[in-house]
Amino acid sequence: MVDKRPVGASGINVAPLALGGNVFDWTADEKASFAILDAFVDAGGTMIDTADVYSAWVPGHSGGESERAIGRWLKRGGRRNEIVIATKVGFFEGLAPDKIAAACDSSLERLGVDTIDIYYQHKDDESVPLADSLGAFELLVEAGKIRAIGLSQFTAERLDEAMATSRRFGLTPPSALQPWYNLVERQKFEGDLRDAALRHGLAVFPFYSLANGFLTGKYRSKDDLNKSVRGLRNVEYLEGKGMRVLHALDEIAAETGAALATVALAWTMAQPAITAPIASATSIPQLAELVAALELTLTPQQIARLDSASA
Repeated sequence: MVDKRPVGASGINVAPLALGGNVFDWTADEKASFAILDAFVDAGGTMIDTADVYSAWVPGHSGGESERAIGRWLKRGGRRNEIVIATKVGFFEGLAPDKIAAACDSSLERLGVDTIDIYYQHKDDESVPLADSLGAFELLVEAGKIRAIGLSQFTAERLDEAMATSRRFGLTPPSALQPWYNLVERQKFEGDLRDAALRHGLAVFPFYSLANGFLTGKYRSKDDLNKSVRGLRNVEYLEGKGMRVLHALDEIAAETGAALATVALAWTMAQPAITAPIASATSIPQLAELVAALELTLTPQQIARLDSASA
């Protein structure tokens, strides 16, 4: 039985690993996507993270492909009561209240559900007052269309402002935060942003938890960068502390018998404020490495070695 962690004060509890839906109906076709989703839930996973823009960056796609794939899986499998669905709004079109309302209805339709469990502002939109965007989310809560509110890609200052705005206007406060965070990019979260998340009691769901696959050990030289569509994003990790981190992961993988991805996710799960890292898989063997982190507890000494290598 996988232990659950609370999503702030929302009353929602999730397993400490979230499955990223960015690959569904893209690098994972429908058959693979369905198999991955089934295996994730069978392993004790509970939270699926997607967005209305996934995968608009793919030629011929317009966004919503991931939500539709999840919706087809839900319709086929009837597993709605086993999972927490998180999706997002506002990446391209911003967070004007009318945009939020229409986008939520579209996401509900694509997913084929009555309620979205966690609905995120996908990124901060400073052109819209927080009272307006959070007020629009409040109307969705009151209508039963969403259960909890999340913020993604917010600075510590803007996070504080959002929480203060919720209090000032008597709105449902955000319960979740999505920052960019992993072993080779700790500075993107640790410090002021992590302090703010802890101060406000937010559940934290880091994205890029495996650094575009770098922390799986797949990319160890420039010759490896053409191994996937995301490979070239890893060139910066090949210098500096990146190889130190891989060396430490190699050692701990040898000690535990776990894959590098499993060790990297277990380290993230053990960090202060972290509720569940988000990671995606395009095959069952990849997924097995992710969900194995639900069963792996690193020793304090192993965590300290990874801390040192990634400092």
